[in-house]
Formats: sequence, C-alpha cells, structure tokens
Amino acid sequence: MFGRLMPQEGKFFDLFNAHAEQIIQGGQALATFINHLGRNPEEASQAAEAVDTAESRADKITHETVALLHKTFITPLDRDEIHSLITGMDDILDLIQDVTQTVSLYDIRKGTPEAIQLAEICVSCCDRVRWAVSLLPNADQGPAILKTCEEIDRLESDADRVMRSAMSRLFRDEPDVRQLIKLKAIYELLETVTDRCEDVANILEGIVLENS
Repeated sequence: MFGRLMPQEGKFFDLFNAHAEQIIQGGQALATFINHLGRNPEEASQAAEAVDTAESRADKITHETVALLHKTFITPLDRDEIHSLITGMDDILDLIQDVTQTVSLYDIRKGTPEAIQLAEICVSCCDRVRWAVSLLPNADQGPAILKTCEEIDRLESDADRVMRSAMSRLFRDEPDVRQLIKLKAIYELLETVTDRCEDVANILEGIVLENS
C-alpha cells in the first residue's frame, strides 16, 4: 500500500504543504495581474508584489527543506524524491515570477484574452499541485494523487492548445512586430508554467508508484 513507510519525519510534509500554499497564492496573483493590466494599474501592481512575496517565501521553504534533508537520518521518502519534489515546486513559482517581471519589462499594458485564459489554466494547475501534495502523507491516497496528476496533464494539454491558437491569431492579426515578439514570449512563459506543474505531477506519480 502506498505510504506504508511513512512518516518517520512528518516535518517534510508540512514543508511541502507550506510551499504548495505559496504556489497557489502566486498563481492566483498571476491571474489577477494579467486580468488587471491596463484596467487597474494599482491592482496589477499589488498582484505583482504578491507574486514576489510568494516566491520569496517559497524560496525560504525550499532552503529549509534542503537543510532538513541533510540533517535527517530517516526520511519519509527517498532523498532524491524529496529534493526533486521541492525543487520542482520551486521552479513553478520562479516561472510565475518570470511572467510578471517580463510583462513589466516589456511594458505590456493589456492582458489579451489568450493570456488571461492561459493564466487561469495556470491557477487550475497550481491548485491541483497543492491538492496532490496535501495527500502525500496519507497511506490510502495513492489513487487520488494519480487521478489529480492526470488532471494536471490534461490541463497542460489544454494550455498547449490555447497557446497554439494564440500564436496563430497573433501572427495573423498583430501588425506591430515588436508587440508580436513580446506577446509571443509571454504566451510561451505562461504555457511553461503548466509544463513545470506537469513536471511536479510526474515526480508525484513516481513517488506513488515507488511506494506502492
């Protein structure tokens, strides 16, 4: 049964959950940021600051997890699994921050419908990452984790389709080459957030299967 070796050191699961909470906060702030571009600059600015705050808090949790890993003799999961999971989760927030910083750097002043849709898919992926991580300590939740990981995979595929459609429309309708290049970069970054969520889903699937 999944989880039969758990949990000799429950602190790791607390850290995973704390980090996952920052991921969903960062994802929600990203969607707010994209939605309010050009419509409510103050709200967009506050959302960008919220992303930075979430990323900074998550960094500290990552460092704490790695430090604990070096100090703990008996771990609830394989050491490589713990390291891969926490660093994979951290990559999600790093990329979310990359989106908000790149939008500001490129002086993009309005969120397109496609960017808004991609940001919403990012939130859905982040929410499922948080849910799957929360199930890790429970010995009976292996099937539920795998189901949630499948949902993340489907959302990543949805993001691929939205991005392809966005690129098609961009190259067809955008006359300003500079704006085209900027928006193309933003679409790609947003889609890559879902890729990083899928990476974490793959790590979680491996953990479940390894401990079954």
